[in-house]
Amino acid sequence: MMLPFDLPPPVGYSVSPKWDGQNFMFGDQRTPVLEYSENFAGWSDDLTALHEEAAGDRHPIDLASRSDAMKQVSQALPSGRGVIMEIGCSSGFLIKDLVNSFPQAVVIGADVVKEPLFKLAKSLPGMPLIRFDLLQCSLPDMCIDVLVMLNVLEHIENDALALQNASKLLKPGGSLVIEVPAGQYLYDTYDAQLHHFRRYSASELRSKLTRAGFTVSRKSHLGFLLFPGFAAIKLLNKIRGQSKSIVRDQAASTSSSALVAIAMRLEAKLLNLFSLPFGIRVLMTAKRNL
Repeated sequence: MMLPFDLPPPVGYSVSPKWDGQNFMFGDQRTPVLEYSENFAGWSDDLTALHEEAAGDRHPIDLASRSDAMKQVSQALPSGRGVIMEIGCSSGFLIKDLVNSFPQAVVIGADVVKEPLFKLAKSLPGMPLIRFDLLQCSLPDMCIDVLVMLNVLEHIENDALALQNASKLLKPGGSLVIEVPAGQYLYDTYDAQLHHFRRYSASELRSKLTRAGFTVSRKSHLGFLLFPGFAAIKLLNKIRGQSKSIVRDQAASTSSSALVAIAMRLEAKLLNLFSLPFGIRVLMTAKRNL
């Protein structure tokens, strides 16, 4: 499937790239990943590898996160047609679900990392993948129908500019499905090692979305049932201080926890009925203003 918009040339080239269904072609270059810019201030190839090793693609919280995101995309794109972009596609766990569930849509993956994108290109051939920093967005305005950003914004220092650029990418009335870690007071060593610049309250995220030109249509939380235990661990992390293996240890332990899996299955039923007032992560869907 061809891209329904033109892309600008990468730095150093004067020819606009064309997607042929397998690769981007420009000048004498042929590549499955179109590279514009990078920014390793908030993420890295090594952190992607660490997350894959510790949590894999079956962590109960991440499974619930992806399931909820898929429902939001379905509601935002009821015809199943249009352009869906996931910024922060990294290992490709969600984007594979998007490709399978929306065969008539153009699905694009984007991230600032390099090695994981080229690895994903091998496992998912025919998927247009673009490497760019949202703070230096090279893509044309108003080219995306649904933009998905799960646990991305906290890795960007200038989140206000990132949201403004996300709004520019969307067509008028287009939807942003976004998820961020909840509760700045819970910021700890784990967050620091994951290169989080901050955690968010729901009111702060809503305010930043509004200022960036969005109208929030849905607000909730993920990890509502797990929150008391999660908050206790985060506060204990603050007392303990630094630990080089904290990300690996805690991600691995919760990934294999039957209790966490049961709690997230129960919570999935609640998410379909109510807006959950607190939790581990803030969930929002917002529309770009016309």
